Formats: sequence, C-alpha cells, structure tokens
Amino acid sequence: MNTSVLLLAAAMVTAHPSSAFAQASGSAPESAAATAAAPPAAQDDDPDRDVNLAQPDFSVITLPTTLRVARHKSAFRITHRFGRPLGAGDFGDLAGDLFGLDNGAVIGLEYRFGLFRGAQVGVHRTSNKAVQFFGQYDIKNQRDGFPVGIAAYVSAEGTNNFRDSYSPGLGLLVSREIGDRAALYLEPFWVNNTNELPNELVDDNNTVIVGVGARLRVRPSVYALLEAAPRLSGYDPGVGHISFGVEKRAGGHAFQLNFSNGFATTLAEVARGGFNHDDWYIGFNISRKFY
Repeated sequence: MNTSVLLLAAAMVTAHPSSAFAQASGSAPESAAATAAAPPAAQDDDPDRDVNLAQPDFSVITLPTTLRVARHKSAFRITHRFGRPLGAGDFGDLAGDLFGLDNGAVIGLEYRFGLFRGAQVGVHRTSNKAVQFFGQYDIKNQRDGFPVGIAAYVSAEGTNNFRDSYSPGLGLLVSREIGDRAALYLEPFWVNNTNELPNELVDDNNTVIVGVGARLRVRPSVYALLEAAPRLSGYDPGVGHISFGVEKRAGGHAFQLNFSNGFATTLAEVARGGFNHDDWYIGFNISRKFY
C-alpha cells in the first residue's frame, strides 16, 4: 500500500513540474512585478527639486533669495550690464547704439552647488576681475509651516582675481512667499572694506545695508521684479542700489531683462551703491538649473 502511494506522488510531480517548482521557490513573474512596482529611491522625492512658482530663481536681480539648491545639484548664471546710460543723448543716439547693446558691458559668470539639504556654495566672477565666493544655509523654511523663510548668508569678495582689496560680508535672508503668486524679501547685510582706498586714508570702511525685493508672477511663467538696497550706515558714495525688471521662466531656464542705476552684481558692489538716479543701464540675467 505504501509503495502505491509513493508511486502515485512521483507521477503527480512528474506531470506538473512547474507547479511543484512554483510552490518551492515562489512565482518569478509575480516577483518581477513586485520589483517593478517598488517605490523610487528616496532622493527622487527631494522637495528642493520641485519648481517653486513663488521664487523660481536663486536671485531677485542681484540680491539673493532663500531658494535652496537641491542636494548634490548645481545651477549656473550669466549676468550682463551694458555700460551706456540710457539717458545719454537723444532718442536717435540711443536707437543708433541699439539702446546700449552696441556698447561694452560688465559680464558675470556664476556657479552654485548644493552641498547637502539646505546648504549651498558658489562663486561669481565679473569681467572686471572681481571674484566673490559665497555660502548660504537654510535656517528655517516657510514650507515647514513657519510664516517666513530664513537663511544665513556669507561672502568674501576680492578684486584682481581675488588677490587684492578683500570685502567679506555677512547677512540674513528673510523671505515671505504669498501662495504661488509672489515673494517678498528683507535682507540686512554688513559688508567690510567697501571703500577700496587704503584704510589709513578713509574714516568709514564698512557699510550696513538692508536689501528689499519683490517678485510678482503676472503670468503663468512671467514675473515682474524690483529690488533696492538702502545704506543705513558706513561708507555710502553715490546713491543706493535700485533695479527692476521682467523675467520669463522656461523649464529649468530663467531669462531676465533688467534696468539698474549701476553695474552691481556682487554684494560688495551693491553696498557701494549706484551712480545716480538719472542714469539707468540695461542688462540681463540668464540662469539654468541642472535638475
């Protein structure tokens, strides 16, 4: 009797080998489907990689924003300030110079990198050989339910390819996003060695400024921008920096046309102010996120 049972069992296994294997090791198709349905890696869910419609770029025009660079990602920016004042000569002269585009310009190249969540570093170099290194750390994010975003900012600028006239700076960036329609900024800064003359020849060698700025989304991907940086104390030649413009976002790019009362694209240049309120200069920024 026992021999008959064993022979019957052997015959069933021989007739259905795939069924027996499936019971022993599990279904391969089901295992593959489970693998395909697995959630993506955690870094793909990094919220810093999402587009922020209220503040889509890392600068207003020259002043920094509290937008964070995604971890281990980077961004690049070109700044361009034409040297012809728009008010010089009559309209014919201005049109003949293609509204200043035929003249020379101060050009800046900037690269920034996200070290880790909430921390970024970067370098900005202008065609007049000023080099600014900067770092920014996110202290509090409005996205976490706090009413404003707060970040610490530090910079060090040197002329002659960072060999002369060093100007370190410290600041605090405070932003308030209004839904996905606008962002407002209040940014106090202290900048050292804003007077490029030797220390023994000057009384004031530091400048305290308060940057204010706004970015308003007037169309789904078009923004109006305004910023200013009045000086509260210290060295204050000329007039305070003022700039306004319009910006178009296209994917990871931002194209900006702006008008300023000076050529400032670094913190020390902002602290030194504009030339006057009668001469305005056309410029543009182009930025690109690599994520």
